[in-house]
Amino acid sequence: MNASASPESLLIIVPAYNEEGAVGHVVEELREVLPGVPVLVIDDASYDGTRRAARDAGAKVLPLPHHLGLGGCVQAGYRLAHELGFDYVIRVDGDGQHDPKSIPLILDTLKTGDFEMVIGSRFAGGQGEYTSFARSMGIRFFRLVLRPILGKMVLDPTSGFVGVNRAALEVFSRSFPLEYPEIEALVVLKRRAFRFREVPCRIRPRRAGRSTITALKSFYYMIHVLLGVFVNILKYEGGRRRR
Repeated sequence: MNASASPESLLIIVPAYNEEGAVGHVVEELREVLPGVPVLVIDDASYDGTRRAARDAGAKVLPLPHHLGLGGCVQAGYRLAHELGFDYVIRVDGDGQHDPKSIPLILDTLKTGDFEMVIGSRFAGGQGEYTSFARSMGIRFFRLVLRPILGKMVLDPTSGFVGVNRAALEVFSRSFPLEYPEIEALVVLKRRAFRFREVPCRIRPRRAGRSTITALKSFYYMIHVLLGVFVNILKYEGGRRRR
């Protein structure tokens, strides 16, 4: 990957942990839809063939020496993208659920709208795409939690199909929620008075393997994220009082 990026350049990042069965196809799809756009797979210390499959498909790979979890993995990609001078970064999950054909809409909205983040939403436009029962319950729960905090409804708050511009990239390269980042990241944006928008996208069943989120982990996820949200609110209110 070049040491510097061209103006208005785009990097696709693909966080992946033990996605040997899917990540190669994800990279191939991305290169087919967006020829010439660099694809960076961040391998979160996988113990299967994720790294090899990504390279064989034509991606650059950032291998992490230790397993950091999703938030740490994504932040590593953001930090590298910021250091290399990219203006836009779009995150695509390594399990094949995100359709690369939605990326041009996300990028165009980032470039032409006054938004620091654009979320590919399975519910925007009233379509309502594939999701598991556990995730559906979590989405409904966090819609209710986030609405009074953000001042508007977020239809798909757990979506990882996300594009950011350089302003958000600068913030997230320095500080990013570590474990379950999607929802806390929205609160971080609110603290910065940044704006976001949801656009319709297609979500598919994962291409291989299975999700590690069980019913017990879903409960832990909700408690953990709630704590993170409240900590961010306290930071925001504390900062306002000191001004």
